[in-house]
Amino acid sequence: MYVMTTAPAPLPVSAPAPVWARRAAHAIALCAVPSGLWRIAMASGVYVGYSDQVLRDVFDIPGWGIAYVVGLSVLAELAALFPLLLVSDRWRPLRPRALAALAWTASGVLVLVALWQLVVAFTVESQTYMSSGTAQTVWGFVFAPLFAIPALMTAVTWSYAKRHRARGQA
Repeated sequence: MYVMTTAPAPLPVSAPAPVWARRAAHAIALCAVPSGLWRIAMASGVYVGYSDQVLRDVFDIPGWGIAYVVGLSVLAELAALFPLLLVSDRWRPLRPRALAALAWTASGVLVLVALWQLVVAFTVESQTYMSSGTAQTVWGFVFAPLFAIPALMTAVTWSYAKRHRARGQA
């Protein structure tokens, strides 16, 4: 008597991510680094343009504000690593369709967050906390790369969705 067993059919392999998409995904991770380092410097007591009184009254530093600011930096960098899943063939925690839906949602949220950050950055209240024009300029240079993330994320997501749709997996 012969016992027939069948192995599950392997999932079709999608085309590798184009070089530009890989570079864009890595750029997203790098875009979050300057603002994260700035926040960690602020939490560590390095002068970043805020007076001691503003740090105490507005940001609660020293205090729970340190955990918040450092946690925000870590969370932002972890989120910035997400696009690497879209260009990697090594580890996929979700099916391509679910990952594509999550990526499109993240792209939309990032666009909204970037627009909101522009509003916050240019309000009178947020600018009055900084003690000098030099500090505002440094802050601007440190946070400017974050505004590239929505466009880069949308491009990486589009590439991912296109590659998986072409293989019939999306």
